[in-house]
Amino acid sequence: MSYVIQTAEQYRKAADQGNAGAQFALGNCYYKGDGVEKNRAEAVRWYRKAADQGNVYAQYNLGLCYSNGEGVEKNRAEAVRWFRKAADQGYAEAQLCLGLCYASGDGVEKNPAEAVRWWRKAADQGHAEAQHNLGLCCYNGLGVERDPSAAVRWFRKAADQGDAEAQSGLGLCYASGDGVEKNPAEAIRWWRKAADQGHAEAQHNLGLLLRQR
Repeated sequence: MSYVIQTAEQYRKAADQGNAGAQFALGNCYYKGDGVEKNRAEAVRWYRKAADQGNVYAQYNLGLCYSNGEGVEKNRAEAVRWFRKAADQGYAEAQLCLGLCYASGDGVEKNPAEAVRWWRKAADQGHAEAQHNLGLCCYNGLGVERDPSAAVRWFRKAADQGDAEAQSGLGLCYASGDGVEKNPAEAIRWWRKAADQGHAEAQHNLGLLLRQR
C-alpha cells in the first residue's frame, strides 16, 4: 500500500471522528486525487464538514469550489458567503477573493470601497496581489481618493515581492513622475524586472523607453 493511500486512510479515520483538520485534508485528497480517486463532489462534502466547524482553509476552498463550479453547481453568491467567513477570520487569500468579488460585482453588489477595504486587510498582511490591487485603486481613484504617492508605496511593497504587475505599475509611475519623482532609469529597472518574468506591457514599455535613450 502506497504512502499516499495510507495517509488518506489515516485522514479518513480522524475525519470520521469529526476532526476538522483531517476533514479538510481528506477533502484535499479527493480534490487532487491523492491516495483516493479524484472526486470534486466528495472534496466539497468534506470541505463543508470542516468549514461548518470554522476551519478557515476549508471555508476558503469551499468558496473557490462554488466560484468555479467544481464539485458543486456554480454559485457566486455562495462563494462570497464562504469567502467572507474565511476573510472574517483574517485569512488573506479569502480577503483578496472577497475584494475581487466586490470590485467586479460577482456574487455581490459591486462596491469598489468594500473591495479596497478587504484588499487593505490582505495587503497589511503582506499579500502581494492585494498590495498591487490596492495600488491600482489609489492610482486610479477607485473606491478611494486618488493618491499616486500611496499607489507607489503599495506597488513597491508588491514589486519587492516579485509581483510583475506591480513592477510594471511602479515603472510607469517612475516614467511619468506620477506619485514619485520622474526617473527613467528607475522605470527601466522595474520594467526590466517585470519583462524578465514575461510581462508583455512591461516588455513593450521597456522597448519604447530604451529606444528613446
